[in-house]
Amino acid sequence: MAASRHVLGRVSPESSMLFLCDMQEKFRNVAYFSQIVSVAARMLRQELDSRPHLKSVLLCGLEAQACIMQTALDLLDRGLQVHVVVDACSSRSQVDRLVALARMRQSGVFLSTSEGLILQLVRDAANPHFKEIQKIIKEPAPDSGLLGFFQGQNPLFR
Repeated sequence: MAASRHVLGRVSPESSMLFLCDMQEKFRNVAYFSQIVSVAARMLRQELDSRPHLKSVLLCGLEAQACIMQTALDLLDRGLQVHVVVDACSSRSQVDRLVALARMRQSGVFLSTSEGLILQLVRDAANPHFKEIQKIIKEPAPDSGLLGFFQGQNPLFR
């Protein structure tokens, strides 16, 4: 089968954007919350439309089962590749977090780590910023409670 039929999930700086989501459920009681969410979505559409070369969006923030998943599904509907930075995404409930990650994966979202995505964006040691980036990733990212999730212990990923 030709490689063009497969979505490889590669990211590049020229065609990628990072979104930080933080529309938390705990703010739902804030006055005009639904209107704020609507306006934020409107701004997102203006921003997306102004970037014709955009292919990939990297998502991180809160909450996986709410804002992250809704944003991911909206972006997939627009034909964009979505990469959730799993070690930079959480929820108040770890069950909601894990089920949301599984659900997004079923929908076509790529689940990646911060280091993996950083290295994809840098590409190789020829990048003029490679030494700076190497210092950032020298220390492993802190444990975000996902090790068992990806070690085959989670039936959601079988």
